[in-house]
Amino acid sequence: MKKFISVLTFALLTGSLFAVNYSYKDNTYQRLADEYTKKADAALDAGEYDLSVEYAIKAEENAALSKAFIESMLARQHADEQMQLAEKKIEWAKSIQAERNFPMAFSASQEAYNNAKAAYEREDYTSAENYAKQAVAALEGVREVTPLPQFYVVRPWAETKDCYWNISGRQYVYNNPLLWENLYQKNKGKMPKPNDPNLILPGMKMEIPSLTGEYREGTYNPSKEYEPYSANR
Repeated sequence: MKKFISVLTFALLTGSLFAVNYSYKDNTYQRLADEYTKKADAALDAGEYDLSVEYAIKAEENAALSKAFIESMLARQHADEQMQLAEKKIEWAKSIQAERNFPMAFSASQEAYNNAKAAYEREDYTSAENYAKQAVAALEGVREVTPLPQFYVVRPWAETKDCYWNISGRQYVYNNPLLWENLYQKNKGKMPKPNDPNLILPGMKMEIPSLTGEYREGTYNPSKEYEPYSANR
């Protein structure tokens, strides 16, 4: 008798546990659980205790299936919501050219989103939600920026102290004077004495090669504000 009370109570409680989940509660398993619970109750009133226990066990089994179904549907809903957010974030990132200005962050976001879609297809909704969150988080530092310059026109030493060392150290170039040889190797063919890196002439249009996949375009304009170069961007 105690076993019956325990099983029946579990079935009744489990049947009502997910009542707040609205449409998800109205599923085949839950309807069967409710039906068997009523049968168990009727059998109990009629004194058919063994039959009542049998119905109560079936109610319990279907209530457990209903619970699993509801949890799966809720997980899918959460995954849907998070993946929509990730998709919108990625579309926004594309609109501000994040793929070229923040290639590492954009690539990480795209990879996480692809993982989310793959997880969703195999109905692993929890992983899909987590991957979608990673896709959004990867773009946290992304923002609209003016592309770094691809060219620099050398100015007189007296005005700007232009040399490979100093130019390389400027934020919009490499933000590090120690990287000056990248400029020299790319531009020495334009110099009157290619073997002498100290001899650069005013007016020479120097190309600034990309070092870490950063996007560069146009010629340096002192009236523009450029984001400092960073190898981690």
